[in-house]
Amino acid sequence: MESENKFGPFLDLGLAATTPYPLNVHIESAQGVWLHCEGGKKLFDAISGVGVSNFGHGHPEISHALHQQIDRNLHTMVYGEFHHQSTVSAAERLTSMLPEALNAVYFVNSGSEAIEGALKLSKRITGRRKMLACKGGYHGNTSGALSVSSNMERKTPFLPLLPEIEFIKFNDVSSLQAIDDTVACIIVETIQGDAGVQIPSPTWMKLLREACTKSGTMLILDEVQCGMGRTGAPFAFGAFDIEPDILCLGKALGGGMPIGAFVSSRHNMSKLSHSPVLGHITTFGGHPLACAGASAALGLLQNMNWTDVERRGELWENKLKSHPEVKVVRRIGLFIAVELKDAEAVKKTILKGLDIGVLLFWFLSVPTAFRIAPPINMTDEEAEVGIQLICEALN
Repeated sequence: MESENKFGPFLDLGLAATTPYPLNVHIESAQGVWLHCEGGKKLFDAISGVGVSNFGHGHPEISHALHQQIDRNLHTMVYGEFHHQSTVSAAERLTSMLPEALNAVYFVNSGSEAIEGALKLSKRITGRRKMLACKGGYHGNTSGALSVSSNMERKTPFLPLLPEIEFIKFNDVSSLQAIDDTVACIIVETIQGDAGVQIPSPTWMKLLREACTKSGTMLILDEVQCGMGRTGAPFAFGAFDIEPDILCLGKALGGGMPIGAFVSSRHNMSKLSHSPVLGHITTFGGHPLACAGASAALGLLQNMNWTDVERRGELWENKLKSHPEVKVVRRIGLFIAVELKDAEAVKKTILKGLDIGVLLFWFLSVPTAFRIAPPINMTDEEAEVGIQLICEALN
C-alpha cells in the first residue's frame, strides 16, 4: 500500500515517521477511556496509549497536580544539583511502595533511558562487563536498550551495538547456568510484553534470584510495560516473592507525562556520583512537571482497588476466550495478549476496531497476536462497553 501523499502522512506534516502506514488519526482531546478524534468520532482506548495512561486520560488529580506545578516552576537546573517538592514527593511515594532496599530513585525521561542507566549502574557496582538478557525480551530502542533486546530483525540495521551480551531462554531453568561471577547483570522483563504477555513460573523467578545472589550478578527487572498496576498489583515482581537489585520503570509512571526511573539501594546508586564524578547525567531527568505527574499517578496507584482490576480482567478474558476467532488468551491483571489464526486476522481486527470505535494494537514481535491494556481504573460499565467493541471487531 502506497501513501497518497508524496512522503507519507507524517512526513508531509514535517513530522518524522516510524512506519509508512500509521493509523493516522488526529486526536483533538482525550478523557478517561475515550479518545476524541477530528470530525466527532471517538475511540475506546483499549491499550492506554500503549501502556502509558493506566489511570485513563486527563485524570483530574493528575491534571490538578500538573497545573499547580506549572504555576510554581518548570526546569531550573540539570539533574543532581537542585531538587523540587514534586521530585522529592514522587521519590518518597515510589520508594514507600517498594522493598526497603530499593530506596534511591534516579528519574530520567523515558523507559529506554531507565534501561540505559540501569545497565551502566550494574557495571559500576560489579566492575564486570558481560551482560545477559532473555530471548523474546524488549527493552527499548536506544542503543543500549536495543542491545539487550532480542529481535535481530530490528537490531541488524544498527549494528554494531554493545558488545559482551548473551541471551538465555526465558523461563528455562537450565539457562540460568549462564549466570556466574563474570556477569555484571541479567536484565529481565518481569512479564515479557513484546513477546505477547509471557508469564514466567514462580519457580524460575526464585531460581533466577538465587543465581544472581550467589554470583553477585545484578538482577535488573524491567517493569516499564508491566509495572504501575498493569498486572493487578502495584509492581509485577511482588507476585513472585522476589526483589530486584535494580528496578526500571517508565510509561505509566508519569500519568501521561514523559518520565522513566531506575531504582536501587542508596549504596548502589552512590556509585554514579564518583570515579568518575557525574557518572550518569541528564538535563531534563527529574523534571518538576513530569515528577508532579508521577507523584499524582503514584498516589492513585496507592489507592487502587485490586479486586476490581482482577474482576474486570477476568470478564475480558472469559469473553475473549469464548469468541470463535480467538485461539489463545494470555492475561495477568489487565495485561492481555489475544492470539488469532494469522497476522492477516490481527490486521483485520485492529483496522476494523479503528473503524467501529476501539483502539487495539500490534506486538512488535508476535504478528499473530494483538495487545489489550485498558486503563486499570475503568468502571464496570466502561469495561462492558470496551469488551463489546473488541468482540465486534473480532467478528
